[in-house]
Amino acid sequence: MSTLSEVYTQYPLKVDDIIPLDFDSVVTVPDSHAWPISDGFESNDWLSIPTIDLKDPDAAKLIGHASETWGVFQVVNHDIPLNLLDEVESEARQLFSLPTTQKLKALRSPGGVTGYGLARISSFFNKFMWHEGFTIIGSPLDHARELWPNDYQKFCRVRRRNEVAWFTWSCQHALQLNSYPLCPDPNRAIGLAPHTDTSLFTILHQRISGLQIFKEGVGWGLVQPVTGALVVNVGDLLHILSNARFPSVVHRVVMKEAKQRFSVAFFYSRLLISI
Repeated sequence: MSTLSEVYTQYPLKVDDIIPLDFDSVVTVPDSHAWPISDGFESNDWLSIPTIDLKDPDAAKLIGHASETWGVFQVVNHDIPLNLLDEVESEARQLFSLPTTQKLKALRSPGGVTGYGLARISSFFNKFMWHEGFTIIGSPLDHARELWPNDYQKFCRVRRRNEVAWFTWSCQHALQLNSYPLCPDPNRAIGLAPHTDTSLFTILHQRISGLQIFKEGVGWGLVQPVTGALVVNVGDLLHILSNARFPSVVHRVVMKEAKQRFSVAFFYSRLLISI
């Protein structure tokens, strides 16, 4: 498997000024988004990653073991209200269902981080992904006003509730809303190319399958969605800080379901500690 830096050296793309594809208007997968099938994208095998009950007295030990051996696990009984997860997904669905011309009003600025746009890893690959995203760091007020000039308060309110529920440490964090639109030829497209996250760790909520992880000695496997569960994966920063004790997991998103897929990712970055 090629590293991101190796791929970038061969096929660097400059994506700052590229407008995301209008997925609603396409009837075939354009060459710019067509990926080769030869690397095993067609794998449909389920991978049984650890599922940890956070009410278990041994939860901390189980998390440590799962982080060392897998770099990824699912958690249940996490006390984040399920209706809040429903609300966040509902707001994401409304955002991505807006006309493309409206979404482009919140387009990520060149060199920027927040707003609507392509996957941040796009510049490492010579093909684009079947994905559109919306990144929030801090208040989404300015972008929300552009998207819903007369009705932006609800989006901001749900975002704030979500931040309070998920954000329990003093650390940098970002919320990423992901949409994988219905694809006319799923076997020729990929939602997200293989990569690792740069964060300490990432918490993901998904209802529809599509997330795959790479396990040494096993290969690619789908992570089966568990109702109410959250997927936690180790990022590059934790891999470094743990002196490689905790591996950052390689993962991707494949286009398999005959429906639009949404996910919500919360990226935890470095701790903000005052001494």
